[in-house]
Amino acid sequence: MSYPDDDDPALGGTPGVLVVENVEDRTKEPPLYEVLLHNDDYTTMEFVVEILMTVFRKTEDEATAVMLAVHQNGTGVAGVYPREIAETKVHHTRHLAREAGYPLRCTLQEAGA
Repeated sequence: MSYPDDDDPALGGTPGVLVVENVEDRTKEPPLYEVLLHNDDYTTMEFVVEILMTVFRKTEDEATAVMLAVHQNGTGVAGVYPREIAETKVHHTRHLAREAGYPLRCTLQEAGA
């Protein structure tokens, strides 16, 4: 594909040369991060489900499944997001937990790590 001005050296074009650039080479998806909830002996299961439904927009069934994973395995993945969104969700979760008087730990790690 060539445009009339492409051949004009004054406009930076080279006569007779067509430049094709692969857009996929220029755009790279940002790395994703898992937001993890950690088990503790004080935060109630109901509060964890509430956090998962409000902050992470899980259905009640999805939230219950993640909460059970946290309870049984020590951690559970609340969601996977680009870094800035993951950080925002971590901060929001920590704020709500402290406000409610719970020590719920919420961290992030690079997905696949």
